[in-house]
Amino acid sequence: MATTTATTTTTVLYCSDPLHERRADAHFAAEARQLRAAGGTVLLIDHDALLAGDAERAVARVPEGAGTAWYRGWMIPAGRYAELDAALRGRGCELAVPPQAYRRAHELPGWYETFAGLTPVSGWLPTAQGAAPDQEGLAVLAAGLPPGAAVVKDYVKSRKHEWDEACYVPDLADAAALHRVVARFVELQGEFLTGGVVLRAFEQFVAPRDAAAEVRVWWREGTPRMVTAHPDSPVAEVPAPDLEPVRAAVEALDCPFVTTDLALRADGVWRVVEVGDGQVSDLHREADHAAFVRLLTADQALLCTPAPSGTTPA
Repeated sequence: MATTTATTTTTVLYCSDPLHERRADAHFAAEARQLRAAGGTVLLIDHDALLAGDAERAVARVPEGAGTAWYRGWMIPAGRYAELDAALRGRGCELAVPPQAYRRAHELPGWYETFAGLTPVSGWLPTAQGAAPDQEGLAVLAAGLPPGAAVVKDYVKSRKHEWDEACYVPDLADAAALHRVVARFVELQGEFLTGGVVLRAFEQFVAPRDAAAEVRVWWREGTPRMVTAHPDSPVAEVPAPDLEPVRAAVEALDCPFVTTDLALRADGVWRVVEVGDGQVSDLHREADHAAFVRLLTADQALLCTPAPSGTTPA
């Protein structure tokens, strides 16, 4: 008697184009085309509706019974991500990354302790949007860091392009300067401030010759599947970082799809600059979309052996 083998189609939820709701957002269109070419299923959600608090409208184009799906698109606050998950479950669909795992990888307080020793010393203070902590509260927070310089961010993002104005603090002992930078950061972040204010000890990083200063490592189920330049890098070439110290931390974090951004410190040690959920991590403009799609569509059983840097399994 003939037998048939069941195949699993990878389903990915992309943000729809705000002007063409039947198309994937232009930023992710090339990736979506590669997914279709690989036999995957592209479904669309309304990111604007989700951020506005209307999760049901956001998933209106997702068919009933769609099964398990990855999300690939613009960042989503962890609370809204949980609402997205709930709305999808009401339609017989679930996210491949559960809400608690998304928050753990997406927000610094969720991953920091797991990566302690691999990443700059940090402290954080929950902060309401538009309300900067007072000078005394910041001084207490700063006291938990080594003396010297620091950078300011929230639980997810910094404003490194306004380095002197809203990111870098030359000396934590200068309470007035610290408050000034933090207050400006909170002002500029506005409604996009996530969670609170974070202070990170400043470490001096160096750029390898003719290679990206920061590399992004993409992990599936605790296995590094792809290494790319950071999206902000002007070059696509990447050095080969030592991933063994990072692997144990990624495994301990226990999230299905994670990115780690690594930079080389001046003393030759690779450091974790940032951790993120892979669903909302951007690709470098010269990254191989086909290789990235193979990362998403790879069977979990194939993920036991690390792929060479810059590749995914066929």
